[in-house]
Amino acid sequence: MSKSIRHIPSLDGLRAVSFLLVFVAHAGLERFVPGGLGVTIFFFLSGFLITTLLRGEYEQHGFINLRHFWLRRILRILPPFYTVLIVSIGLSWLIDPPGTLYPPAVMSQLLQYTNYWVIDHGFPGQPRGTGVYWSLAVEEHFYLVFPWLYIALQRARLPQHSQALCLWALCAVVLLWRLYLVSHAHVSLNRTYMGSDTRVDSILFGCALAVWNNPVLDQLKLNERRWKLLYTPLAFAVLIGCFFIRGYEFREAVRYSLQGVALTVLFVAAIRFYRWAAFAWLNTRPMNFIGLLSYSLYLLHLAVLMRIEDNLPGLARPLQSVLGLTLAIALAYLMYIGIEKPAARLRRRLSETSPAPRQSMSLGHSTNAESSRT
Repeated sequence: MSKSIRHIPSLDGLRAVSFLLVFVAHAGLERFVPGGLGVTIFFFLSGFLITTLLRGEYEQHGFINLRHFWLRRILRILPPFYTVLIVSIGLSWLIDPPGTLYPPAVMSQLLQYTNYWVIDHGFPGQPRGTGVYWSLAVEEHFYLVFPWLYIALQRARLPQHSQALCLWALCAVVLLWRLYLVSHAHVSLNRTYMGSDTRVDSILFGCALAVWNNPVLDQLKLNERRWKLLYTPLAFAVLIGCFFIRGYEFREAVRYSLQGVALTVLFVAAIRFYRWAAFAWLNTRPMNFIGLLSYSLYLLHLAVLMRIEDNLPGLARPLQSVLGLTLAIALAYLMYIGIEKPAARLRRRLSETSPAPRQSMSLGHSTNAESSRT
């Protein structure tokens, strides 16, 4: 792995921002804080980093090892995923009222199709506090399909800008599909918010940035003054506008596409101009620390908040939130030490010892591909 991929400025800070947006919304301020934007940033991050790693390795070796790719994704995602889920199932079985758990609802989480289960049946029947698992299902579906698409783009020998155009074209198709579902099929909010087929464009926007004009891999000639005074403020304005425009068709169809365009601009600026005052705080130690733990924090935080609300109902909501964040960080750190780090060591060992067949490529050989915490 090239040195440029070993450390990506602002990346952990962006992870921290996405988690904090979700946390504050779940802590009771969803009317004032765009928690859904936090999820969209998570999606964009996944697409950008996974494709950056795929592209870096493909350019270095000329092949992709799919088996190795999926093994690494399994070791990265599933140990914390199932640890939190199994503990949550156990807690619900022990302390929640009988009938709280509904086996088909739990099975949808175990088998990674919970987003479509929730669309059809809602959240009842799942362990308390595990509602966030729908977004992990979207990402798992992406990991199953996207490597094949990326390989196809390479075999077609398309130039990088044409690859990006193909991915943006898919984003446009998803937008049209959402518009149809909202305007003609009159689907529920959850259908467009949680469906893999209706949210995959939030990931694909990140993939498109990774394949062309990638701020990590490509030598971009950027006019810093223009980016500071025009592009970056305009991108921030788009994100803010998406929060305040409340029309149903806009929010459930157009919003995600505009956010993808704005995040494309902001990711370039945050990575290439990370010393700007607007982005320097993303690279501070507290933000890096939260970004380091962001995956486990995302899995844990809602369950922690709900258990505190159940057991300390008389505690003021702000104090519940502070206690919830503190406890979630402590538990996430324990998971990082006890689960994530050992899994990362195993991923590195696999990377160093697994033979790479001629027709495939191994994804990532450096510690930072691991420390990137995709």
